Amino acid sequence: MSIRVMLVDDQVLLRTGFRMVLAAQPDMEVVAEAGDGAEAIDILRSTAVDVVLMDVRMPRLDGVEATRRICAEPNAPKVLILTTFDLDEYAFSGLKAGASGFMLKDVPPGELLAAIRSVHSGDAVVAPSTTRRLLDRFSPMLPSHGAEPANKDMERLTDREREVMLLVAQGMSNGEIAARLVLSEATVKTHVGRILTKLGLRDRVQVVVLAYESGLVRAGGGGPVGGR
Repeated sequence: MSIRVMLVDDQVLLRTGFRMVLAAQPDMEVVAEAGDGAEAIDILRSTAVDVVLMDVRMPRLDGVEATRRICAEPNAPKVLILTTFDLDEYAFSGLKAGASGFMLKDVPPGELLAAIRSVHSGDAVVAPSTTRRLLDRFSPMLPSHGAEPANKDMERLTDREREVMLLVAQGMSNGEIAARLVLSEATVKTHVGRILTKLGLRDRVQVVVLAYESGLVRAGGGGPVGGR
């Protein structure tokens, strides 16, 4: 079955370019287009979509608010934020709103296609280290450590799961975590899946965001708060 993609951007030429790239793929089809967030939400009420490519700066309803509303719905499609500038504050807000990652609009076609496939399979498409840089830069927008209680669901994590979560938040891949903890990659993947389920998170990007918000890691340092 083809991956059903929706293009949301107020620039018609950009949508046309993306549509041409996607149309050439045997496993993808563009099933809808919208010129702003409000139109996208209306279309999604009657159109089945797997992945939304979402611009952020649009009239009427921007991509961040549209992402927040879309991701709040049950069985929501995955959202991939498209931004003009690396480490844009809009990208940060998009991740907070529930997007599965972000990419630059001038990304090479091959990387865009790989990102869509990754998002569709449930992975985050932003390298954890890139997400960490993003959060480091915009950490003042996060609650101060200790200002709010940590996510109560984190108490449900086992010691091992908490350890894995910390390493995910520090930007490590499953392979790197496996090497650090002397586990198999399959075991690490299982731990990550349980962490997502217990905390009600969509993907690894959301794990990183929560780790910062809860004070599990420090902006800039990457280590646990109160750790060495």
